Amino acid sequence: MILNRIKYFLIVALLLLSQSLVLMAQKNSSDVNYMTVNDFPYSIKTDSYARERLKVDVYYPQTLKNCPVVVWFHGGGLTSGHKGLPIELKKKGLVVIGVNYRLLPNVTIDSCLDDAAEAVAWAFRHAKEYNEDCRKTFVTGHSAGGYLTMMVGLNKALLGKYGIDADSIRGLIPFSGQTISHFSYREMHGRGALQPLVDEYAPLYWVRNLVPPMVLITGDRNMELFGRYEENAYLWRMLKLCGHKESYLYELGGHDHGAMTQPAFHILLDNINRILDRK
Repeated sequence: MILNRIKYFLIVALLLLSQSLVLMAQKNSSDVNYMTVNDFPYSIKTDSYARERLKVDVYYPQTLKNCPVVVWFHGGGLTSGHKGLPIELKKKGLVVIGVNYRLLPNVTIDSCLDDAAEAVAWAFRHAKEYNEDCRKTFVTGHSAGGYLTMMVGLNKALLGKYGIDADSIRGLIPFSGQTISHFSYREMHGRGALQPLVDEYAPLYWVRNLVPPMVLITGDRNMELFGRYEENAYLWRMLKLCGHKESYLYELGGHDHGAMTQPAFHILLDNINRILDRK
């Protein structure tokens, strides 16, 4: 009787191991087919500039199910830039959504933030169409995209407008994002790059305890944009003081604001796997 039970459990264990190995091989296999859908409108806004800009590109594996999704916001100081699908995120068993948003000074910063929130809400609502699992949605981006990432995740009213709880985001992983009020917004209101401001347009303004896991990544503090590392370090410290348990801060020595993206993608992927406990 005992031997039969041992054999049964061994068989079950081997089957589970075999299944896991198949899934891992499938995720890493070049045989997995990936598709890209370009310029899909995500907004209910109808003005001509919105119709031009508010689109996403979606990259997804055809044969994998319940994949994590990465919403990627491009940089460009909120005044320039275009959506893209980073090559570092391709063929990793992920659904990747590259987002366009309207730009300053054509619109106000409220519009930029609203666009970002609407795009994340779109990702949640259209998860199953691209084999993604909305419970595994990560938001990230570089520079201005990192700023949008933090604002969407910290100011709950932005996503709340679209019926999504910001705390349901699985992880916020901004690359070199501004944590005080964005410099382009400050410039539009007569403030220079060295005149810091923390108002409702600053991620720091919205620091709270119940926030999704926050992984802050910057370049070398001596090579970054004005105080960018120190801004992120202050946000990290404030989150810790609020009792937030999953705040992490990475400084990429020897990398400036642009060069930091290459190693940052490794940190992004590593933390997605850690948070989801993917081997």
